[in-house]
Amino acid sequence: MKNKKTKHLNIIAQGKAAWCQGYSEPGAGSDLAGLRTKAEDNGDHYVINGQKIWTSGAQNADWMFALVRTDFNAPKHQGISFMLLPMDQPGVTVKPIKLISGSSPFCETFLDNAIAEKSDLVGKLNEGWTVGKRLLQHERSGQGGLGAGGGVRLPVGVSVNLEVEDVGKQYFGVEAGKIAEPAMRDETIRWRMNDRALKLSQRRASEESRSGKTPGDVTSVFKLYGATQARTRQELIVRLMGSQGLGWEGDGFTDTELGATRSWLASRAVTIYGGTNEVQANIIAKRVLGLPD
Repeated sequence: MKNKKTKHLNIIAQGKAAWCQGYSEPGAGSDLAGLRTKAEDNGDHYVINGQKIWTSGAQNADWMFALVRTDFNAPKHQGISFMLLPMDQPGVTVKPIKLISGSSPFCETFLDNAIAEKSDLVGKLNEGWTVGKRLLQHERSGQGGLGAGGGVRLPVGVSVNLEVEDVGKQYFGVEAGKIAEPAMRDETIRWRMNDRALKLSQRRASEESRSGKTPGDVTSVFKLYGATQARTRQELIVRLMGSQGLGWEGDGFTDTELGATRSWLASRAVTIYGGTNEVQANIIAKRVLGLPD
């Protein structure tokens, strides 16, 4: 383990390696434990065959950390291992996925006899689900605004960062310092109130976790609500722009308006990646509220 940390952490700390995550598969997204990509023991290394999807930034990555099945006879959540493998090898093929927004932050990654060294197995063989699950909790913690940077970051693919109130005033005019159109003003206020409540809850949770406690299942609460708020924000912005928020190209739209349209389309995925809203609701029900299956 020490040699593995020396090998990878020094490079990561120097910013000399980009990584991607090999979790989801065409038949195992929300039901991640149903993954079928397999790794077979071949002496001093493993031979990996299968396909990963939604591998963000894979086209630019030097390494992948991946969940692979190493025992097909074990129960569903067992027999899975966590491995590191270099992307610059003949057995790895990456194909970017063009999204409806026009950007390609995600990729398909094909593994055909790809190699992972035995020394790059993380944790114990067949016990990688525990590692992967903990990483997902950290990921959802960041997406839910509980990370070191604080706040909810813009969804993947969102290119413009606009203040909702400013957009409303620009397209509907100002009355007594507020958005002139009552219905849109009320909708904006409602979103702002929900956003403020979320930020206060994030701050409280962050203060409670300063003791160094590892993120737990409660991160799903922030992922679910934060993702919904982020998606609603982009919807509200294009609605405030009216027909100017629906432009794809042409001289009749500003760069900001075109960016808002693409950002709205990109935001449709925020309640899917990192674990769908439905998955988060199930986790909350079972792990947080203790409801029966």
